[in-house]
Amino acid sequence: MKLWGLALWCTAMAAAFFFFFFPLHPSTNRIPTTPLSRNLMGMNINNSSGQFKVRLQRSGGNVVMDNGIVQVTLSTPDGDVVGLSYNGIDNILDTKTEAPNRGYWDAVWNNPNEHINTDRLLGTTFKVIVSNDEQLEISFVKTWSVAVGNKNAPVNVDKRFVLLRGSSGFYTYAIFERLTGWPEIEMDQVRIVFRPQKKMFDYMAVSDSRQRVMPTMDDRDNGDPLAYPEAVLLTNPANEKLRGEVDDKYMYSIEDKDNLVHGWISRNPPTGFWMITPSDEFRVAGPVKQDLTSHAGPITLSMFVSTHYAGTDVGMKFAKGEPWKKVFGPVFVYLNSASPKEDYRSLWQDAKQQLATEISKWPYTFPQSEDFPSSAQRGSVAGRLLIRDGSISDRLLRASNAFVGLALPGPVGSWQRESKGYQFWTQADSHGSFLINNVREGVYNLYAFVPGFIGDYKYEGNITIKAGSKTKLDEMVFDPPRQGPTIWEIGIPDRTAAEFYVPDPFPTLMNKLYIDHDDKFRQYGLWERYAAMYPNNDLVFTVGVDNYTQDWFYAHVTRDVGNQTYEATTWEIRFSLQSVNQTANYTLQIALASAADCELQVRLNDKKSSRPGFTTGRIGRDNAIARHGIHGLYWLYSVPFPGTQFLKGNNSMYFTQARGQGPFQGLMYDYVRLEAPPRT
Repeated sequence: MKLWGLALWCTAMAAAFFFFFFPLHPSTNRIPTTPLSRNLMGMNINNSSGQFKVRLQRSGGNVVMDNGIVQVTLSTPDGDVVGLSYNGIDNILDTKTEAPNRGYWDAVWNNPNEHINTDRLLGTTFKVIVSNDEQLEISFVKTWSVAVGNKNAPVNVDKRFVLLRGSSGFYTYAIFERLTGWPEIEMDQVRIVFRPQKKMFDYMAVSDSRQRVMPTMDDRDNGDPLAYPEAVLLTNPANEKLRGEVDDKYMYSIEDKDNLVHGWISRNPPTGFWMITPSDEFRVAGPVKQDLTSHAGPITLSMFVSTHYAGTDVGMKFAKGEPWKKVFGPVFVYLNSASPKEDYRSLWQDAKQQLATEISKWPYTFPQSEDFPSSAQRGSVAGRLLIRDGSISDRLLRASNAFVGLALPGPVGSWQRESKGYQFWTQADSHGSFLINNVREGVYNLYAFVPGFIGDYKYEGNITIKAGSKTKLDEMVFDPPRQGPTIWEIGIPDRTAAEFYVPDPFPTLMNKLYIDHDDKFRQYGLWERYAAMYPNNDLVFTVGVDNYTQDWFYAHVTRDVGNQTYEATTWEIRFSLQSVNQTANYTLQIALASAADCELQVRLNDKKSSRPGFTTGRIGRDNAIARHGIHGLYWLYSVPFPGTQFLKGNNSMYFTQARGQGPFQGLMYDYVRLEAPPRT
């Protein structure tokens, strides 16, 4: 008994010694000697063996979801994420930010022709959906009625949060619903916002090649504002290495098809905070729409609906009485850590591995909402797309790497402006064969576009998807717009202006990340380089002599003539014809990669003609020039010109961007082609 008592005394003293020097909640954010989380050296997650059961606790006006790895604290009944404990860190989220602003859903909406409002989508009721040893799902519901009026958006929202056993993170999704008879509204943005700890997280990663140490909000506040509020010149940053750089959240945008994982790394202790989006089905406007990711703050976003790089064309517009329901998400907020001896950037590699795991699980089986269908409740579509272009080949061509997708029924190409429904996209193989899996029940049109060819394809009939259905389509043939053989062409038909000349930025307005980078178009102020390169005369491009990669500016913009005054610009294309068929039409194919409050006018051999041979009229609101995008929405025009207007020998076409009231009015060309009359 004495020996047993002595053993107990020694154990108690050892425990006291350990907790004195290694408290459970240290005041400094350091990694304990034995990590609590999975790290990249293969250490085990404490409690991940299944010993710790998922549980829900109540603490004052909050609830805490706890699985032994992460503890997620949410306000009730609002449903904001106010705390996120992980790996000995009391709160991953920024404690100097007011609690409701640390992690939340919101929506931007308005009544037609009225001012814009932001609805924080605060819940009014809280409910536990499921609670067992393996899973916890809770709900925060915001309801609307006529009595509420314009205080918040006329939409019901059920925000869900899910915590699974052994998971190093949590999931969130929301069911939005409008009922019959509700008023007309517009809704241009739906998103989730997270603000990690400012003092911890300073390294941001968006892709393998887009990672860097970021400025703080104080750095931005102390900097010099540039042409618009989002762009700031860092003049006195805490990190001296950032002095003289430009910061702008739009520099870190990405196409939705690639917007799968992004977030932040704390280097001390090595900890990662990641937004993982395993599916694009609930976003808007198709796979190549660009949107925000993470940016200085630190801030991490999940954008579900936005007008970025598209304009209000892709905003959700609801008629009076129009019913609607859509599930946004689930997305996964993932946390990881490494030992201090490891390279902190390895956390990015681990986040990508976790992304692959999440994609393999899609569609998830754990959501309890009946509005989120399982794989068995979905269907698939398979087929093969071929191309018929007699000017290239007498045989049908394979639609290699075509983008093929299902979206709500509409005209050809309508998918890039569609925002209320779900979209399901894939990329065909080298033979043009494709398979679209896990499609929700519904009626769709099948759309496609093919790199290397202008225009859009649409399958002639509706496609109805039912649970378990496997639709196999016959071979389909896409006839890209063409009237005759090519006389000359400028660019590559890929829906971007990336192949054209993108200048270096002014040395005093650089983001060092994009020096010698494939995405150098993300630099600030490139539109101003046009006036520097062409101070008096506009661009002239001679077919057969000039090279579009060096001699065709990436954006057709206005010229700054000083004193905040701008003027329209006219580009000239010079070409020679050995002969002219004056009895037939020639066709000018103009594919635009972007348009922002602009008007393109085309004249043939008469620059000063008061009446252009063609005009687009005033088009576009995608603002891709100012937001460092290389494309926005796609526009295609097939313009006939009578043969009588052409000359044997030298000819000139004049492209005028006729709107000249500001620096960001302009367009980007994707591809321009002049075709001879059709062959007989």
